[in-house]
Amino acid sequence: MITDIPNPTSKTDTTGTTLEWLYSFTPRRGLKNGHVQTIVGNYLPRPSFALASHAETVEVDPMDGSRVLCHCSWQPEEVRSHRLTVILVHGLEGSSDSQYIRGLAARSWSAGCNVVRMNMRNCGDTDRLTPTLYHSGLSGDVGAVADHFVARFGLQHIALIGYSMGGNLVLKLAGEWGHRRSLCAVATVCPAIDLAAGSDALHEPANRGYEWHFLRGLMRRYRRKAALYPHIYTTPTIGPVRSLREFDDKIVARYCGFRDAHDYYYRAASARVIDRIAVPTLILQALDDPFIRLSRETRIAIQANPHITFIETPHGGHCAYLGADPGDEIHWAEATVIRYLLHLKGGRLGG
Repeated sequence: MITDIPNPTSKTDTTGTTLEWLYSFTPRRGLKNGHVQTIVGNYLPRPSFALASHAETVEVDPMDGSRVLCHCSWQPEEVRSHRLTVILVHGLEGSSDSQYIRGLAARSWSAGCNVVRMNMRNCGDTDRLTPTLYHSGLSGDVGAVADHFVARFGLQHIALIGYSMGGNLVLKLAGEWGHRRSLCAVATVCPAIDLAAGSDALHEPANRGYEWHFLRGLMRRYRRKAALYPHIYTTPTIGPVRSLREFDDKIVARYCGFRDAHDYYYRAASARVIDRIAVPTLILQALDDPFIRLSRETRIAIQANPHITFIETPHGGHCAYLGADPGDEIHWAEATVIRYLLHLKGGRLGG
């Protein structure tokens, strides 16, 4: 179902069904502009993060020994397997310590969940754990993390939550898995579903600042990988990289098994499999997101899938959603994701 929120009071889907868990989003004063939302949302200070966790590496590719680092917070052993376990996946150049991941972790823990904050390959200062780069097609890494902890603790209920690039990964995995016994829900905020459209949007003049920000981080990471694995990465032959599409064409495609950027965007996009998602799935999207774009075909596929609830708001920026309500409710997307999961679990995430 597709739900547009054209005004601050709309709480129904296109069939007229009331969504009791959906609170309308009103931007914080002075933050109606999508760029302002995005920038302020990235830098607005938050309370200190106090959730205790322990670090564990999980092998995601036995062929080359690639591992990812997870920060885990487990409920008591006697209830652990029955509690909902949320696996949180960050966005491009983020980590398990990104503010939105910490915010969701704290909320999920308070609701009685087990929490796994997953780093993508190389992220969170883990370059030495894998000889590979990370990219938007590695949905199997999320699946490997889920399968690892399901096998270890006998977990019965898994929910995948992803932001931006992480949103693409969890939607892609859900489409690839279809029906999987332990997977009970997926929730995403501003997911990069159509990779090519998003990459091109980042190269628009108004978004070049974001593109350069991502490129600086990606090129620093590539140079670190080249220093650690000089027999794999040959930096002098790359040449100048002036756009995200060039990075994906010259580096990601070259070292990650794709023909070129076009081939990568096609094969790695969750848009290809979104019609196969078979578990309750939430997609939150802002119309003023500076660089996330959805094609007409993707919108049709989302609308045709009865398992997907698509919430599109006029404002919110990219993964920001700073609302007018005070306290914890200022982070509207995080609060909405938790309310959605509570709704699915009948009001008890920890039950």
